[in-house]
Amino acid sequence: MEEFKYLGTALINHNSTEEKIKSRLKSGNVCYLSLQNLLSSSLLSKNLKIKIYRTIILPGDLYGCETWSLTLREERRLRVFENRVLRRIPGLKRDEITQKWRKLHNEELNDLYSSPNIVREIKSRRIKRAWYVARIRKRRGFGGETWVKEATWETQA
Repeated sequence: MEEFKYLGTALINHNSTEEKIKSRLKSGNVCYLSLQNLLSSSLLSKNLKIKIYRTIILPGDLYGCETWSLTLREERRLRVFENRVLRRIPGLKRDEITQKWRKLHNEELNDLYSSPNIVREIKSRRIKRAWYVARIRKRRGFGGETWVKEATWETQA
């Protein structure tokens, strides 16, 4: 058996992060498609739609992300997914020059949503997990002070 799901996570024989991310995005996409009508509805406020995204769709995508080592390709895939969902919230925008409807550009999305993007969220969770592991190691007498100092220096740089 090369692949199976256990507690919602795909366990793969060759331990590929790419396959794990594909699996999480696939489940996130299913969740997004089931909420698509809600996210495009004009009856709900933009803030409520963002809360729906942050509380329902995003946690499913990021489950287990503390152990992922992301490549640029995987980061791009995650950003594309997030931008696709976030574009659905405000809907189309009328271009002032051509007077035609168009989708929001990435810069406009970044300006609209002040919260960090999905890749920054993953990196933040990885750092929190590393601090947690370092604290546990120190509490159990395994040292780790040198590693903690190096991690502090890297996050501040």
